Amino acid sequence: MSAILDIVASAGLWAAVLRIATPLIFGTLGALLSERSGVLNLGIEGIMTFGAMVGWLAVFNGADLWTGMLVAAASGALFGLVHAGMTVSLGLSQHVTGLGITLFASSLSYYIFRLTVPLASTPPTVTPFQPIAVPGLSDLPFVGPALFTQTLPTYLSIAIALLLAYVVYRTPLGLALRMSGENPHAAEAQGVDPIRVRYGAIMAGSALMAMGGAFLTLSAFNSFFPTMVQGRGWICIALVVFASWRPGRALFGALLFAFFDAFQLRLQTVLGDVPYQIFLMMPYILSIAALAVMARRARVPQALMQPYRRGER
Repeated sequence: MSAILDIVASAGLWAAVLRIATPLIFGTLGALLSERSGVLNLGIEGIMTFGAMVGWLAVFNGADLWTGMLVAAASGALFGLVHAGMTVSLGLSQHVTGLGITLFASSLSYYIFRLTVPLASTPPTVTPFQPIAVPGLSDLPFVGPALFTQTLPTYLSIAIALLLAYVVYRTPLGLALRMSGENPHAAEAQGVDPIRVRYGAIMAGSALMAMGGAFLTLSAFNSFFPTMVQGRGWICIALVVFASWRPGRALFGALLFAFFDAFQLRLQTVLGDVPYQIFLMMPYILSIAALAVMARRARVPQALMQPYRRGER
């Protein structure tokens, strides 16, 4: 028991929690933004994979790291535009379209990667983002090394979560977003264009998803391999439900899952006689349990997955 308490009390654990949570924060906020407008985006897994690849590829070919993040965001927005065109304008199934984008984007990522690096036995590397010590705060006991020695994309993800929470609940733009996801016909009656709002939300959300993927190759690691997203996109979809479509709770949910993941990695060293597969399952089992509890009280946007056609009731 003392060894477990030592793990929880270590600054290294909490520093790892923030690192692991960062791609989940980007992805969850992206999915939340899309769903708040009324459109489910199951293309998240493929968009994150493609964002990871193009971000790495841009830096590998000489771009700086922030340009790589922007290239990834632009690629995500492009996939969001495709998803919006099919689901908002054409009214096609959001499930089928999203899964199709995941399959296409994942396969395209691997294809482009192999065209670029056809013969490498190990993936080439780039110089990733380096941790930044926040002056004054990083010297604080325990809190400093745990929270204030992260890379800039981690700080950016938290800032975006706080900004999105403000925008959704404190601005006219946020009100238009929520109205489009709850009752687009009422939104139209008030002069809001739900189609335009949904296009914008899906594209912005997809850009955030791709930035979450780019974080993996440009900060968490320094290279790309096709399976590196490892289901994080699907975790983000579940975290949106866990968060009841609220940005603040989405941030908490991403940190909670990251804690489970970071904790199990360190717990393996303490309980070495237990099969490691048990530890690998633990974050997902605990997340499912938390989701089952929170989902009972979740309030789904009323127009989620319902196609909107102007003038119809």
